[in-house]
Amino acid sequence: MSLRRASRRLPHRRATAVAAAVVTSLVALTACGSDDGVSSGDAAGYVAGTGQITEVPEGKRVAAPDLAGEGVHGKELKLSDHRGEVVVLNVWGSWCPPCRGEAPNFAKVSEDLADEGVQFLGINTRDLDVANAQAFDRTYGIEYPSFYDPSGKLILKFPKGNLNPKAIPSTLVLDREGRIAVRALKPLTEEELREIIEPVMAEK
Repeated sequence: MSLRRASRRLPHRRATAVAAAVVTSLVALTACGSDDGVSSGDAAGYVAGTGQITEVPEGKRVAAPDLAGEGVHGKELKLSDHRGEVVVLNVWGSWCPPCRGEAPNFAKVSEDLADEGVQFLGINTRDLDVANAQAFDRTYGIEYPSFYDPSGKLILKFPKGNLNPKAIPSTLVLDREGRIAVRALKPLTEEELREIIEPVMAEK
């Protein structure tokens, strides 16, 4: 290849590399919704709702891992402390626009159901500075605690194929036995949030 021909191709290659880098960056930023649905393996035996909400019949449910660790505000948290309650587990990051969009809905519903045997918990992820997560709670009036999980270690404790929270934001509703009853891989409106919690609350 002549030097002249090579010099003509270099700008094109450089532009291609830049374009690829931009695409990669956009994919990383939109990891707020990195998994748009349930794989065929995940869906076996499950009843899928509209959009990205999946409900699990009582006989098909699996236990959530017993998460334990430090909270966003420094308190030690343990998921098993809430056995006997319906638990709403929300995965979020202060950097994630859909998380900010759904936060007021979680603040409102968690307050409304505080005396109804429903415990809200968060898993804050990818916030390398805990101060950002703390500021998020103050801004949106989030009163319930969140695990501080900047590296995503707690999320990785959920077994693959068992309705693990694969997107940010995502929400799990656990029944009173600590089993995964609902998974939502999308930001939730107040109405959607109530609709996925109430049937689990009604179970005996």
